[in-house]
Amino acid sequence: QVQVVESGGGLVQAGGSLRLSCTVSGLRFADYAMGWFRQAPGKEREGLSCINMSGRAAYYEDSVKGRFTISRENGKNTMYLQMNTLKPEDTAMYYCAAAEGYGGMWCLLDQEMIDSYWGQGTQVTVSS
Repeated sequence: QVQVVESGGGLVQAGGSLRLSCTVSGLRFADYAMGWFRQAPGKEREGLSCINMSGRAAYYEDSVKGRFTISRENGKNTMYLQMNTLKPEDTAMYYCAAAEGYGGMWCLLDQEMIDSYWGQGTQVTVSS
């Protein structure tokens, strides 16, 4: 059974950093583009950053460019999101997702047409 598990969320002061991890089991990790999404109360889910199967290409939503860095370690079936200079508006539930055979920018596209595996989310709260 496919399992997608996020970790690393928590409470942090504005300007601080967090590193999220996403570990996947039950599939061939290297065959999946990966991505990070978030959803804040009252807002739609948005794609933040995604990375291609090899890890050689990464893409970012404008609001997190220069602050967040996505990476993956295929030998560990794990993807990471390093989040620096966090802002209160970054407060949200953060989700990891895997999409088989897609290009690296898949998380920035309309998700209605994309089948993917999702984790349960990890909460990130940034205080001012």
